[in-house]
Amino acid sequence: MRSSAMNRIATRVRQFLTDPVALGYLALVAALVVWALTVTGLDDSGESMAGVVPVLATAPFGFVLVVLPDHAASFLVAVAIGGVVNALVIGWCSQTLRNRRNG
Repeated sequence: MRSSAMNRIATRVRQFLTDPVALGYLALVAALVVWALTVTGLDDSGESMAGVVPVLATAPFGFVLVVLPDHAASFLVAVAIGGVVNALVIGWCSQTLRNRRNG
């Protein structure tokens, strides 16, 4: 009984994360992270605010995790978890709207 419920949840999560709109969002977040790390690495002054852009792109869930300890890895964890949670919501919305339109 418990295994079948977990299988259903895992199947739904997989469906939501592999939705084309959710995948597009995850690709955008990944591109923003690469851009922010590149711009920050090339900035000699140490005053780059490029890291704010990926956090804003993963709002509101990215903001919740920004309270992690101040470290470069915590930035990546906040953006990654926020991006995945948002992609789940986007995938769910996309599939729900697509199913309603198709009948």
